[in-house]
Amino acid sequence: MINKARLVQLTQKLIQFNSENPPGNELALARFIEKKMISLGLKVKTYTFAPLEISRRDTPFLTGFAKNRPNVVAVLKGTSPKASQNAILLTPHIDTVPAGKGWSFNPYGGIVKNGRIYGRGATDDKGNLACAMEVMQSLVEDEVVLRHDVVLAATVDEETGSKKGIIPLIEKGILKPKAALILDSDEFSTIVAQKGLIHARLQIFGKKAHGAYNWYGVNAIELAAKVIADLKDHKFFYKKHHLLHKPTINIGTIRGGDKVNMVADFCEFSFDLRYLPGMNPQELLSAVKRLTKKHAKKFKLIVDDLQYPYEIDPQHTLVKTYADASRKLSCVSVLKGSEGATVISFFQKKRIPAVATGYGSQKTAHATNEYAQVEKLYKGAKVLEQFVKDFK
Repeated sequence: MINKARLVQLTQKLIQFNSENPPGNELALARFIEKKMISLGLKVKTYTFAPLEISRRDTPFLTGFAKNRPNVVAVLKGTSPKASQNAILLTPHIDTVPAGKGWSFNPYGGIVKNGRIYGRGATDDKGNLACAMEVMQSLVEDEVVLRHDVVLAATVDEETGSKKGIIPLIEKGILKPKAALILDSDEFSTIVAQKGLIHARLQIFGKKAHGAYNWYGVNAIELAAKVIADLKDHKFFYKKHHLLHKPTINIGTIRGGDKVNMVADFCEFSFDLRYLPGMNPQELLSAVKRLTKKHAKKFKLIVDDLQYPYEIDPQHTLVKTYADASRKLSCVSVLKGSEGATVISFFQKKRIPAVATGYGSQKTAHATNEYAQVEKLYKGAKVLEQFVKDFK
């Protein structure tokens, strides 16, 4: 049985671990999760794909060994000979964005006030992590017998691309579930469609000159401004999606120039392009290049991250089983699309059905004074446990 008081205390404890990414200091939290899962008698392994990239001077208490960033995988074994092939994967992430300033509460205090648990990661994603851990403990304590494995993968590096977390776990075949439930959403929403993303930088090259004789130079900043204007005005060709807004492009950063009285010979800006299922990312990048060529003779396009869109049939067994579990406990699970990126898209290459859900509070993720509501976490843990029991 899900224990509400224990769930609250666990959420508070998880928040009290600083696992900001960057730099990616998830070690202490990962060790706590590992110890907790081992204490339940589960089969537990950790997998590390990259060291923590910070200096000993910044964190002198870390040893060389301790710089590892472990992903924790815990398995509750099922009784069927094909239990592992029919496994359901529950996967929250354990890193958070930096806390930043301006908080009314200690971002790592896990303070409970007026039914809310405050702290960095309360919604994204430690409240969901606590729900998954509580479900594993409840299943063990109640001696629930399932034919399929239940796999909890608590992963690192989600906030900076998952290249040290869920991606290698999937690509290397460490995680091979029948289906995956990604715990990285809020308000019980079930994410069944998701935009793709392109994170890229455009470097524009010009020619230096004295600012008083700017006609002798080529101003890279001014060229970049023209390219940005064209990108913002560009009309994308796409088919409307009933769960997603139209494609978007956001200019995230810009830098260039050396001095006010010099013609800038270099400018770089980054952009975030979100696109719909059915759109081709290579065609989008070609369009960016065409627009840039209108203004700049010399430029370089650098793609830092490219993720494909994702969608799953709303009638898929995974979706329906989760919806039914929600209804049994009088919770409404609304099918939604995600404008942002969760890790569901990484599963499609291996043809593993996946959806995302979660029990945090809307519009608080990454925000100052982030919180999760106690009642929603409690109901969420009960829904999650029911889903695990019903999954076949």
